[in-house]
Amino acid sequence: MAATQVVRSEWTKVRSVASTVWTLGLAVVVTIALGMLISALSKSEFDSLSRDDKLSFDPTFTSFAGMSLGQLAMIVFGVLVVSNEYSTGMIRTSLSAVPQRGTFLFGKIVVATGLAFAVALVTSFVAFFLGQAMLGSHKASIGDAGVLRAVIGGGVYMTLIAMFSMGVAAMLRSPMLSLGILMPFFFLISNILGNVSATEKVGRYLPDQAGSKIMQVVTPVDDDTPYGPWGGLAIMVLWVAAALIGGYTLLKRRDA
Repeated sequence: MAATQVVRSEWTKVRSVASTVWTLGLAVVVTIALGMLISALSKSEFDSLSRDDKLSFDPTFTSFAGMSLGQLAMIVFGVLVVSNEYSTGMIRTSLSAVPQRGTFLFGKIVVATGLAFAVALVTSFVAFFLGQAMLGSHKASIGDAGVLRAVIGGGVYMTLIAMFSMGVAAMLRSPMLSLGILMPFFFLISNILGNVSATEKVGRYLPDQAGSKIMQVVTPVDDDTPYGPWGGLAIMVLWVAAALIGGYTLLKRRDA
């Protein structure tokens, strides 16, 4: 089957599975709503901040506070897109129709990534503008230095989270196992490693912590991270590439 036919087939699959559409919708709502709430709270508490905290205040990054939860919905989306066929047994039919496993996985990743990026980019822009509206006089402008890069970067970050999850799901095949590893990893383990002094130098190289640097415009006063926004994004891309290569390798080697 030609690559274009595979892509068309995968697009039909994604649209026909209600759970994948709902998870993308949830990512949008959670990211925007929580970002607005945190931005409103930040505005009300700004005057009570210390001098250093005021200097380090990043209105752009504040409006993306909802991505910490929104990315969990993106993880679910990425996992379901790849592993749904394993849980239903449809993977045998799919691989019979498309015996070239690389083409099969490529089509699935391309369709899901394109959809995730379109949704994530719109979400990032909406979260930014509504978040800045909540911040009032403390807001940033899209034309300020580094802001447009951060807003587009927010969409790229969410997309890469979904892609990483697709790679892990391709390796593990089971949606429950994939989510059982990814959810605690991003929601708990990464935060713990990044906030404990003994492990923070390791935590900063995890995909979410490195990738989120692309959304920062103002560098905190006490930040000694050895890379900037683009360096952090490059680290995250390497994690994503490793996950996808691992998924492709295992898909080629084992039975359906």
